[in-house]
Amino acid sequence: MKSALIDTDTISYYFRGDANIAANLAAYLETQDAVFLSVVTYYEILNGLYFKDAKRQLAAFERFVELNRIVPLTSFVAKRSAQIYADLRTAGRVIGHNDVLIAGTALVNNFVLVTNNIRHFSYVAGLETTNWSER
Repeated sequence: MKSALIDTDTISYYFRGDANIAANLAAYLETQDAVFLSVVTYYEILNGLYFKDAKRQLAAFERFVELNRIVPLTSFVAKRSAQIYADLRTAGRVIGHNDVLIAGTALVNNFVLVTNNIRHFSYVAGLETTNWSER
């Protein structure tokens, strides 16, 4: 099984108590020791929690992060992401820069991207996705 890079929306739903995501995460962790988060996802979640001044949720998220792994941006990710963005612009299917960086992180590190936004990320050539909201 490929290692999983968890998208921002999936983490948000997990912390809102989505039973399917929790079950799929538990099943994944039976064979893997951690999930991976792009540093971009880490930033996006923190941004929202700081804005809402959600101290309890912030503490829970930080505990989750401590048990898993944050994947940094590297020059390889930046280069791959820039190519993805250029390809998408050429095709007229632009997605946001943060999502392009998350997709680039998944591709460079050979992760499957766990997201609820399958259609959105389907524009990225070669990106493997799965949706843990479904059983």
